[in-house]
Amino acid sequence: MALKSFRDRQWADRYAPHIAPVNEYVDELREMGRGWAPYVAPLHGGVEARVLSILRDPGPATQDEVGSGFICVENDDGSAELQSILLEEAGISPFELLPWNAYPWYINRKPKASELDAGVETILHLLELAPKLEVVLLQGGDADHAWRRLLRIVPGVERERGLTVVRTFHPSPQALFVRDPAERAARVARRRAAFHEVAALLSGDRVVST
Repeated sequence: MALKSFRDRQWADRYAPHIAPVNEYVDELREMGRGWAPYVAPLHGGVEARVLSILRDPGPATQDEVGSGFICVENDDGSAELQSILLEEAGISPFELLPWNAYPWYINRKPKASELDAGVETILHLLELAPKLEVVLLQGGDADHAWRRLLRIVPGVERERGLTVVRTFHPSPQALFVRDPAERAARVARRRAAFHEVAALLSGDRVVST
C-alpha cells in the first residue's frame, strides 16, 4: 500500500463483485457500536477465496487515517510483509486468501473473552459468505482460541464444510520474543511450514496440520 496508485485502485474496487459481500458486511459491523472495522482489500479473494486466514485484531496499518483502510498483505507493517513473503514462497496467490481477525473491530490490543465471542459470530458469517473455503489458517493464539469457541457453537462445521485447520504463530515480530533461540527458530520454521501446508492442501495433497 506504499504506492498511492495501488491503494486508490483497491479503494475504487472495494465493492467489486468478489469482495462486495464481505465489505458490505464490514459496513454493517461499523454500525454495531463496537467501533471501526477495516475493509478487506479486493486484492484478496473474498467470496471466491479458498483460505480463511485469521489473526488477532486489525493493526494500525489498517486504519484510514494512518494506513490503508484495509486488511491486506500489502499493508505497510511487519505482519503483512511477512505474510506476503510466506505466500510467495509457498506459491499461494493472495486471491486465495480471505484475511480476517478474531476480533474484527480496531482495538490494537489483546481481545477479551467477550470480544472473542463477538468475533466468532463474524467468522461464522464469513463461512456463509464464502462457500469455496477449504482451509482455515489460524495465525496466533487468539485466532486459535476464537476457532475453538466457534467449534463449541457449531461443533460439526469442519466436517460439514470439509475444512482443514492449519495452526501457526502470529506473523508479528512479538511472536518471536522468547528467550530460547531454539524455540525462536522453531517458531520461524513453523510459520513457513504452515504456509507450505496450506499450499499442499490447495493443490489436493492432503497433509496433517499441527
